[in-house]
Amino acid sequence: MIEIKNLTKTYYGDTGPVAALKGINLTIATGEIYGIIGKSGAGKSTLIRCINMLEAPDGGQVIIDGKDMTALNAADLRSARKKIGMIFQHFNLLSSANVYDNIAFPLKLVGTDDTTVEKKVRPLLELVGLKDFAERYPAQLSGGQKQRVGIARALASDPNILLCDEATSALDPQTTKGVLELIGQINRQMHLTVVVITHEMQVIKDICDKVAVIDGGVIAESGSVVDVFTNPGQPITKEFISVLLSNDLPTAFRDGAVEQEYSPDSYLLLRLIFLGESADDPVIAGMIRAFPQIECTMLFGNLDQIRRIPFGRMIIGITGEQSALAAAMDYLKAHDLRMEVIGYVRRHGIVNR
Repeated sequence: MIEIKNLTKTYYGDTGPVAALKGINLTIATGEIYGIIGKSGAGKSTLIRCINMLEAPDGGQVIIDGKDMTALNAADLRSARKKIGMIFQHFNLLSSANVYDNIAFPLKLVGTDDTTVEKKVRPLLELVGLKDFAERYPAQLSGGQKQRVGIARALASDPNILLCDEATSALDPQTTKGVLELIGQINRQMHLTVVVITHEMQVIKDICDKVAVIDGGVIAESGSVVDVFTNPGQPITKEFISVLLSNDLPTAFRDGAVEQEYSPDSYLLLRLIFLGESADDPVIAGMIRAFPQIECTMLFGNLDQIRRIPFGRMIIGITGEQSALAAAMDYLKAHDLRMEVIGYVRRHGIVNR
């Protein structure tokens, strides 16, 4: 387990002090893939570097498996770092060393004998899909292959924790997908705790169990990825999520007035979120059958996945007598979904079905 308690860090420059971290508190459970997302300058890279003490915080604690990293002497800190692997954005490979020697580098650095190095490096080459690339040099590799070398090198010391600092931001989307799948596989097979620093919500959505949103050196919001995606509470979180999941009204309604009071010539707009098995349930069809006196128009809908959990979103417009609308909403609330009332829009703003 990683416990971060009231962590602070301030940098000093020509323009004065800049507070990068302002009392960060986080708990990351053993075996989790925990994402930390923020904009440039939000403090996320400083935070991950404080976890392995590449940056010494000004205050607070970083406790890993009961051991306070901020209280260790130099020798004990070097020993503790052996159990923390790190993957970097720009790979940081030795250009004059081949793939095998890049992976073996941390082992040779501590004097590991060649036989042990061989027994360690060959399985790692297999794990990251580079078994046939051992003799190649970084200049002969693609970006994705270079990152796979970086991942294997980070695993060479048998770490318990894997830190990923913007590990996919230099890669194209297809290569990113492959690297994220590899990190997920490593998490499952080796039972590692993984901390992912990113500015891309797609990365959080695809791989992480939990997420913390950092903004201006403080944690704006945190929780399970499913909860944060389906019910974001802070503007910064909604901004990140909107890149993937637009909350805008359909084009036909963006310029129209949305009222909060019922009128008989208006459509009631509802935003619905379906999660898990309910994403496949015919809830809307059931509502239409149960309340034939209302008219329903589907304005937007999609089906996606968050950490392999089905996730559906829909905007519908319903019209009819106020009592019928209330009964229809009660019907929807009784099912396993989340519902947001957007408001009422005049009938003439609705595109005919």
